[in-house]
Amino acid sequence: MNQTTSSLIAVSVPDAQRLNFWPKHFGKIPQWMLLEPRAFAWMDRLCDAYSGGCWNYYTLSNGGAFIAPDSEDNWTMFNKLNGNSSEMSSEGAGIAVCLLNWSHHACRTGSPAMSEHYYHLREFALSHPECSAILHITD
Repeated sequence: MNQTTSSLIAVSVPDAQRLNFWPKHFGKIPQWMLLEPRAFAWMDRLCDAYSGGCWNYYTLSNGGAFIAPDSEDNWTMFNKLNGNSSEMSSEGAGIAVCLLNWSHHACRTGSPAMSEHYYHLREFALSHPECSAILHITD
């Protein structure tokens, strides 16, 4: 799936390239190996209906990257930290989860490269069709 959002494009990572996704995009960031399990934990925390499963990997034309559940379902998300809820697609849910995860990881590690990943993904989210739902959960 290729999703065009304004001038940014998200491209699904082919199966053959999935093994290199994390080290290629995040390998210079301290504790990068924690990003994937923490994304799953964020999804579990925000969505009662989530019970694991496969995720898709995406790269962004601005250098960003994110992951999203591999599902056609919509997800009802609730963030106990801000009291907001939204329903969104798997891609929207993945963007929201990754924004929270990237932000927290940047704060934990003090990594400018992780902050850059957050801002690349936020730029994509701001022009995404589900922008309001994503921001409702993350802000």
